[in-house]
Amino acid sequence: MTTEAEVLALLVGQGATVAVAESLTGGLLGAALTAVPGASAAFRGGVISYATELKEGLLGVPGDLLAREGAVHPEVAAAMATGVRNLTHATYGVAVTGVAGPEPQDGRPVGTVHVAVSGPGGHVWHRNVRLDGSRDQIRVKTVKEAVDLLHGVLEANMREHFG
Repeated sequence: MTTEAEVLALLVGQGATVAVAESLTGGLLGAALTAVPGASAAFRGGVISYATELKEGLLGVPGDLLAREGAVHPEVAAAMATGVRNLTHATYGVAVTGVAGPEPQDGRPVGTVHVAVSGPGGHVWHRNVRLDGSRDQIRVKTVKEAVDLLHGVLEANMREHFG
């Protein structure tokens, strides 16, 4: 079973749903999750907020944060995750932002990636990584990081609440 399939099984088992907010991956995260048969039982949808102004306008990322830090920042990922969770009424929101290349962005080097999961009660989990490889490899590795983070959060939740 793939990690994506395990994530969806955990979501269904917990009666939970997920939505995604993507920047550098441009839809790859949503595609990875919806490639699993039966994904509609837990996948609510997503927002591809590639342009910085969409992060603010659609997802509610504070404009002053974006102006101060740029789009590639852990707090931006957290705000995106919370924003998409609220927008779609999902149990969990997962967000990715970063620099796939070929050029640095906002003073951040290629391979800088921030992943966040926003869950019930306002809890947010982060993963900040530095990935190497080509643009395509960084984007694919970012999806793996996001799925792995969500998987860990769901497993911990399962142990905590369901024994």
